[in-house]
Amino acid sequence: MTTNHLRPRSFLWLALWTISLGSGTLWSTFSRSAHAARPNILFIMADDHGYQALSCYGSRLNRTPNLDRIASEGMRFDRCYVTNSICGPSRAVILTGKYSHLNGFRTNRDRFDGSQQTVAKLLQKAGYQTAMFGKWHLRSTPTGFDYYHILIGQGPYYNPTMLTPEGRVKHTGYTTEVITDELLKWFQNDRDPNKPFFVMYHHKAPHRNWQPGPKYLHHYDDVTLPEPATLFDDYSGRSTPAKTQKMMVARDLNPNDLKLVPQRGLNPEQRKLWDAAYGPKNEAFKKANLSGRELVRWKYQRFAKDYLRCIDAVDDNVGRVLDYLDQSGLAKNTVVFYTSDQGWYLGEHGWFDKRWMYEESFRTPLMVRWPEVIKPGSVNTDFAMNLDFAETFLEIAGVAVPNDMQGRSLVPLLKGETPSDWRQSMYYHYYEYPGPHSVRRHYGVRTKRYKLIHFYEPEVNEWEFYDLEKDPDELHSVYDDPEYAEAVAELKRELARLRKQYGDDTR
Repeated sequence: MTTNHLRPRSFLWLALWTISLGSGTLWSTFSRSAHAARPNILFIMADDHGYQALSCYGSRLNRTPNLDRIASEGMRFDRCYVTNSICGPSRAVILTGKYSHLNGFRTNRDRFDGSQQTVAKLLQKAGYQTAMFGKWHLRSTPTGFDYYHILIGQGPYYNPTMLTPEGRVKHTGYTTEVITDELLKWFQNDRDPNKPFFVMYHHKAPHRNWQPGPKYLHHYDDVTLPEPATLFDDYSGRSTPAKTQKMMVARDLNPNDLKLVPQRGLNPEQRKLWDAAYGPKNEAFKKANLSGRELVRWKYQRFAKDYLRCIDAVDDNVGRVLDYLDQSGLAKNTVVFYTSDQGWYLGEHGWFDKRWMYEESFRTPLMVRWPEVIKPGSVNTDFAMNLDFAETFLEIAGVAVPNDMQGRSLVPLLKGETPSDWRQSMYYHYYEYPGPHSVRRHYGVRTKRYKLIHFYEPEVNEWEFYDLEKDPDELHSVYDDPEYAEAVAELKRELARLRKQYGDDTR
């Protein structure tokens, strides 16, 4: 019965093979057609875009209609996390599908080894046209990409010089728009229509120091943003590291962050717009002579509004790309991802920046649109990680996932099917200390209800434990509470298991 079922297909392949012996053209045409049927992959990533600043995640602060399109036409992940909450290391994990201790990029001071296996190289070898636009931030030249047009280092918000295979190119304009312009030029002029594409489209925004584009300088001028409930957290319920960090809105935002000094990199025309937008605000601030909590509130409003203005530009420019995909017909066979390199503190706990294993930093947004595969408007609550992205790209492309990659493809979840053995816990490890913001090195494990964190610097050896059902804001560690002794012991065992599973004995 099985033989009879397969026989017609066998005859088809035999016929094609026979014809191809005498007609290389027919076989070539058939091959290209099968090749082109594989989905295109567009991976969009912002820098420091917290999930709490996306309206599809229920933001109280802003609206992101274009980014919301990806969620409403696809799937929103409510429990996507990172392995190491900092820019460069997150990017290295996404490229390699491996934790930082294996891909060699633990801190932003490291240099990515471009000779190692990456998802871009694997897709390129499998016949995908590969391209990279925007923020690279790995201190090395991209490999595995047929084309790249990237920022040098962190890159400025205005008038960027960018690196291409042909050399440096000086641009005039707002960087979020410049990156998008270059992507759209590539789509229109350089994309090979006979190949599927894998494109990484990475924005610098909304990274510090949050310089809005000319179109956005007056957004939120007449709005008072709601403050996070934990803006005035005193860290009394946590260990030493939370008290010795240097990322407080009250203390650590500088005059450049707050736009109290002239901004660098603007041309004369741009500077006029900035002076018109910030001059009156700064004069009003000087006259107000604020102090104490009122000064903290002013700082929060100032930095948060600039942050949201930068996101507004990202939203508009992603909208430009989505519109192009629709108008060109590419949307039908293109899987679109949107994420951030990690989460972000938008005043929660009185902080800005990231790095911690606490939720706002550890958790990242993820939305995926895949026409005719993902049910529109669906929401997933399984544990996903940026460790899984490379494996997901490969399965979408029909390419075997190497055994040394450490994540799992999200494709079953995208299809609405959660494997019975899907992860129930996640491992995290942050390394960059001493370093900016003075966040101590730590690793830990999170399950659906609990989180265990170990800060292990030589001068600090402290543990924290949180019951996320009772304390979702992670204000009070219950590590020493006898009521949780059994749960703490269980998570320590799970932490040891995960460190062994991922081969991490580093500190």
